[in-house]
Amino acid sequence: MRYRLKELPPSDRPREKLLELGAENLTDSELLAILIRTGTSGKNAVDLARELLNHFGGIDNLSKASVEELSSFKGLGRAKAVTLKAAFEISKRVKVNRNRKITTPEEAYEAVKNFSYKETEHFGILTLNRKGFLINVHVVSVGGTGSASVNPKEVFSPAVRDLAEAVILFHNHPSGDPIPSREDIEVTRKLAEAGRLLGIEVLDHIVLGNDSFVSLKGEGVV
Repeated sequence: MRYRLKELPPSDRPREKLLELGAENLTDSELLAILIRTGTSGKNAVDLARELLNHFGGIDNLSKASVEELSSFKGLGRAKAVTLKAAFEISKRVKVNRNRKITTPEEAYEAVKNFSYKETEHFGILTLNRKGFLINVHVVSVGGTGSASVNPKEVFSPAVRDLAEAVILFHNHPSGDPIPSREDIEVTRKLAEAGRLLGIEVLDHIVLGNDSFVSLKGEGVV
């Protein structure tokens, strides 16, 4: 007899289990069930996820399937297939980022150049491990067309959570001109000093313009 998820004990429902135990303690089929959300007649979402994994031969093969291949699986449909494909693409991009070593201003720019054309100022950090590999990209402040206000607590909180050894600051100039302002230089020096107190080195500050950037390390500020 098949049970709908809401008929199962809370400890057996994927969403409740994730909230109680953490995502890392869910099986592949339970994680997929959260994305799939609903099953089909006679099958709940976990049952459908198990069949999906069996059909494609595991999570790795499933992640490589096209939207057409996924949507052709009975009970999935195009909307669910698109959701799964998007989730797998996010996972792939995170993996790529975490395998990226940042050793030059140019490499830092490549990691954040998608912020260059934002209409408002975005201030963020790249967090790095002790070997210089990228851990994550965090936006810590979003301002108007002028300057995004930042303070050390906002900047270094995600770095502390990431157990980062170093950070690279970045922000865009909506005007498209990457020339650092006096405020940019003052903020950089203030944050570098705060980082020293925390044991987190500020390696650089990348100021983004339209298809261009300025490294404050290269300008002798950091």
